[in-house]
Amino acid sequence: MTTKLPPQPPDVASAFDAFPKAVRQQLLRVRSLIFETAAKLDGVGPIAETLKWGEPAYLTEASGSGSTIRLGWFKSGDEPCAVFFNCKTHLVATIRQQFPDDFVFEKNRAIRFSASESLPRAPLTSCLAMALTYHKRR
Repeated sequence: MTTKLPPQPPDVASAFDAFPKAVRQQLLRVRSLIFETAAKLDGVGPIAETLKWGEPAYLTEASGSGSTIRLGWFKSGDEPCAVFFNCKTHLVATIRQQFPDDFVFEKNRAIRFSASESLPRAPLTSCLAMALTYHKRR
């Protein structure tokens, strides 16, 4: 099933445009995966796309089922792409237990991965699903 992606709000499009090209392309793939994953999950509903701290952020405002997902990058290191999660949740700790070899972890707030390698699609889909249903599972 291919999910039709909504157009990006202009401020979000500008934030993506500010990323280096390889990072932007990889994070746009993550954006698509967020919408695809949400469409397959019962009770998640529409995804709101906005900016948090100047970075693209995805919220389950209508259903309240999930925790915010934010996309960003680190200027240094081999794993510049990042998916940030609310650091007050246990999401990163859970992801670290389930997928210890698939990501580099940034404390309790983010998973990191390469801009130039294939997207770790299966584990990332699971991580996104955990975030999108975080409040439903609590």
